[in-house]
Amino acid sequence: MEIKRLHVGKRLSEVAIHNGTVYLAGQIADDKTLDIQGQTREVLAHIDRLLAEAGSDKTCILSTTIYIADLADFAGMNEEWDAWVPSGHTPPRATVEARLADPAWRVEIIVVAAQR
Repeated sequence: MEIKRLHVGKRLSEVAIHNGTVYLAGQIADDKTLDIQGQTREVLAHIDRLLAEAGSDKTCILSTTIYIADLADFAGMNEEWDAWVPSGHTPPRATVEARLADPAWRVEIIVVAAQR
């Protein structure tokens, strides 16, 4: 049972792949000065890149967990999500208000996907 890891760091790997399933670490924005829409767009771009590296894409997402620092940002985050997720491929999803590790982060997204 091989486990492949991508972007392995001291504390975490950005991606783990096992039995055709891709697990992404929580993705956050690099530019913490952006508003919720900007941070969400940046996080979704990270997800696109990592899924492609793992042999997957957003049409193969099995589950998503979204953490937002303030539920007042829910509509703005959803606006970006709705523009990004392909019609007919909306995955099961949970959205939770949470205090994130850095107060400047507005959103963190975890994805589990199947490989193509």
